[in-house]
Amino acid sequence: MTTWILAALGLYLGQIYLSALIYFPTEGALRHLGGRDDQPEKGKLTKRSDRALVNMKENLPLFFVPALLTYVVPGANLELAILGAQVFFLGRLAYVPLYLTGIPGLRSLAYTVAFVGNVVVAWALFSN
Repeated sequence: MTTWILAALGLYLGQIYLSALIYFPTEGALRHLGGRDDQPEKGKLTKRSDRALVNMKENLPLFFVPALLTYVVPGANLELAILGAQVFFLGRLAYVPLYLTGIPGLRSLAYTVAFVGNVVVAWALFSN
């Protein structure tokens, strides 16, 4: 379970830096070193990256709380929790590029897969 918790954290950090990497070329190095009081308008891809990041921030607590509870709840089904964590991670991993490319149906499917992963992790707390 620890591996998948760390993988989700890594994905979150990757999304933070992805948004910055997409935006950085539009502002340039000198502007980036300053106070950035007058930032240029963000492009479509940067805005999508920001929205995907906000969505990840909203979903991480729903994943981390049950995932961490598997360590302390007696009788939690760890195998089921790991499966749910894997599904969550893979769904979120697919969600990012699908959101960036603007594919609406597949993006929603990836979100749903990740959500199901969250439900499976929570279910693992009570399944034994």
